[in-house]
Amino acid sequence: MPRVLTETDVAEFRERLCGAAERLFAEKGPDAVTMRQLAAALGVSPMTPYRYFKDKDDILAAVRANGFNRFAEALETARETAGSARAKGAAVGEAYVTFALEHPQTYKLMFDLNQPYEGRYPELAAAAARAQATMSGYVRDLVAAGVLAGDPEQIGTMFWAAAHGAVVLELSGKLPKGSARGLHHAMAQAMSRGLRPGAA
Repeated sequence: MPRVLTETDVAEFRERLCGAAERLFAEKGPDAVTMRQLAAALGVSPMTPYRYFKDKDDILAAVRANGFNRFAEALETARETAGSARAKGAAVGEAYVTFALEHPQTYKLMFDLNQPYEGRYPELAAAAARAQATMSGYVRDLVAAGVLAGDPEQIGTMFWAAAHGAVVLELSGKLPKGSARGLHHAMAQAMSRGLRPGAA
């Protein structure tokens, strides 16, 4: 008779499976990975993953949700531990670039991949929304402190686009290794000057 799995057992196996999936997706690309390969990576039978996930898309959604949550946590921590509004903005920008460069495959799965019917995966939708909220939270601090003027959502999206562009250019080899950080810093400073209250 099969052993009854506890919630802890299920959570631990799902985490192991997501870890293996993230590595395989990074090495081969999501389309090239099969459930059989995922099972082999964990040394379990080919049917075992189906006890925890419906299919490969379900696993991919869980991997991406985990990535978004880790990313959001890094940015939230940066914002919470910095002092002034300016320091919060700088810390969040630094945390963004650091996460992307230290976890490039996770970053690509998060932002460069769309899954059909993403609305079917509530954990992914919630994690993506949490990550997106980090893009405007620190801007609200800057607007409230009178450092910037404008719509925090729009400004946050502008800074996000700049950071993402710098990171992707480096990850794709279009910029020298290590240059995304400096480029992002320069763009953030230039945009901030144009967004100051009373700026022409």
